[in-house]
Amino acid sequence: MTLYADEVFAPLDHDLHLERIGGGNETEVYCTDDRRFVVKLKSDLGGDVAAALATAATMRLAAERFVAALGPEYTIPSHYLVARDSEGRVQVLVVQPFIEHARPLYAIDYAGLSSSEREHIAAQLREIIRRALLFYRRTGSMPDLYGRSSTNKSERERLNTPGMLPWRLWSFLVKRNLLRSHNLLLTDPPDQRVFLIDYDPVRKGRLYRLIYYGVRWNLFWRDHALIQRMRRYGIIPWA
Repeated sequence: MTLYADEVFAPLDHDLHLERIGGGNETEVYCTDDRRFVVKLKSDLGGDVAAALATAATMRLAAERFVAALGPEYTIPSHYLVARDSEGRVQVLVVQPFIEHARPLYAIDYAGLSSSEREHIAAQLREIIRRALLFYRRTGSMPDLYGRSSTNKSERERLNTPGMLPWRLWSFLVKRNLLRSHNLLLTDPPDQRVFLIDYDPVRKGRLYRLIYYGVRWNLFWRDHALIQRMRRYGIIPWA
């Protein structure tokens, strides 16, 4: 267990210590002591009160749109609050319920599942893709169904350096298929529900978003083929 202390956690934890349980491309993820809540922090976005409130409003609007697009069966609630960290910067915290018996899809051993379990997961993933594409056609945007992981803040910063661009492209185009998603979790039997945990908008410029979403749209066809292979044989090529 790795604990991190910061005044930014004061609204949620009296001793200011939370356990780090994960991290992504921009986010550090923590869990409260009572394991009731997951707390997400994008420390690079810290600033003054006005900037933090504007960021929180943008993030909440994007989350509401993505949740409406995918539906309650494939999403969880997110709440946004603003707090000052130990360095005096105002940060946005994203608070979600901690789902005790759930694992990211990248950790799932599909070969160890029964054929009916694989069929159930495949049907949910196909429906999630369908709803994401409908939203994309209406809005030109879609939620990040894939995600990226980092073991600590230093690794996250290293992976985001210019020298790691070839690795990031390889990961984006090949390694990060939907069946190895970090942003989609699967609950334990009997429900085995697949749901999205990340509702952050893409903050890059318009041209970047056009290319990014266009590539994602095409990669969904690859994912359909991989889902079909997983459903039949429990095997994921290239994973």
